[in-house]
Amino acid sequence: MIGEIGEVIDIVKKHGGEKACRDAKLRKDLVEEMVDVLMYYNDVLLCYGISEAELKQAYVNKFEKNMKRW
Repeated sequence: MIGEIGEVIDIVKKHGGEKACRDAKLRKDLVEEMVDVLMYYNDVLLCYGISEAELKQAYVNKFEKNMKRW
């Protein structure tokens, strides 16, 4: 998964975020790499039996905690 995340970062780092969003080929490549990350992420969720509800609650809790830091 780290390698896939690295590929997403490489696209943005090499071309810049704006170009990666505007240029059709770069955008396609960026989205494809992000899909790879999501597929690995989903595999981890399935492997450890983490439900959508559990993930959602953890996200909300973390978001609220982070909002108090600023």
